[in-house]
Amino acid sequence: MTSSMAFSDLATAGLELRSLARRGIVPIVVFVTAAVSCALLYDTLMTSSLRWSLSSPMDVAVDAAEPADQLASSEMILRAADMGNKTVILTTLNDAWAEPGSILDLFLESFRIGNGTSHLLNHLVFITMDQKAHERCLSMRGHCFDLNTKGANLSEQKDYNTPDYLNMMWQRLDFQRQVLEKGYNFISTDTDILWFRNPLPHFYPEGDFQVSCDRFFGNATDLANWPSNGFNYVKSNNRTIPFFKYWYSSRTKHPNDHDQTVFNYIKHDAFLRELGLTIRFLDTKYINGLCEIRSRDWNAICTMHANCRVGLSSKVSEMRGMLDQWRKYMSNKH
Repeated sequence: MTSSMAFSDLATAGLELRSLARRGIVPIVVFVTAAVSCALLYDTLMTSSLRWSLSSPMDVAVDAAEPADQLASSEMILRAADMGNKTVILTTLNDAWAEPGSILDLFLESFRIGNGTSHLLNHLVFITMDQKAHERCLSMRGHCFDLNTKGANLSEQKDYNTPDYLNMMWQRLDFQRQVLEKGYNFISTDTDILWFRNPLPHFYPEGDFQVSCDRFFGNATDLANWPSNGFNYVKSNNRTIPFFKYWYSSRTKHPNDHDQTVFNYIKHDAFLRELGLTIRFLDTKYINGLCEIRSRDWNAICTMHANCRVGLSSKVSEMRGMLDQWRKYMSNKH
């Protein structure tokens, strides 16, 4: 019931009240009219409240707004990295992965020797988690955003699902929400992912949130696919922004879980359906990783993720091996 209907009904009630007054039963009518008015007002307020709850759930809570200097810095960095269609590539970097000869060097090498990928380095934004990583980024003349980690020590190698690792992943997710709020689409890539071809042609035109898979069962819309949040493509719109807020707020219900695990919990939630969020899972034929058991087609692979490997040295070894395979593949083509 709308407020305009409520005012119309009150006006009608007023006319009836004047008629009944002439018959001496005003006290009863006054009581009934007051009750009707309260009911109409309650219905109007509840309707407004319901409409608000669907667009902005009460349990959504995110970190405080960026400080003014961070806000200006991130705006400038995103503008400089823009592909021309308000799209950027984001990756997270700490000191352990930024050391010379470590994961960062292998990650960058893949762009340089990939098929038509070197220009994408111009659009890559490094979200640095500590001072050493930030200095390494600046030395490469990259697009470097120094994320304020609020006193946490995120410079060392963080094992999967440890408290420091979880903190780093959730801070990354909250920064991504801020990027969306600034009107930028983004491709988020873990630094242990090698880029051999441009993945953009394999994104779905209709997908709001597109995510890679540890296991892909052949259907991009099937929520049963196993997501891997190490690589995703997200459009900035009025569906993804509240989705990221809802996702981040869900951490309070699952304090010991990775953002990827929490996404698996909430992907069936009614709130996402009410938003109209379109989720697509990326085919592992193109967006591949070591968790996927299907055979690799080097004629199609765009990215390779050194996932399902524990420890820095294991990942470095796998990434070097994949770079060697790529070089052999490319040399055989020529």
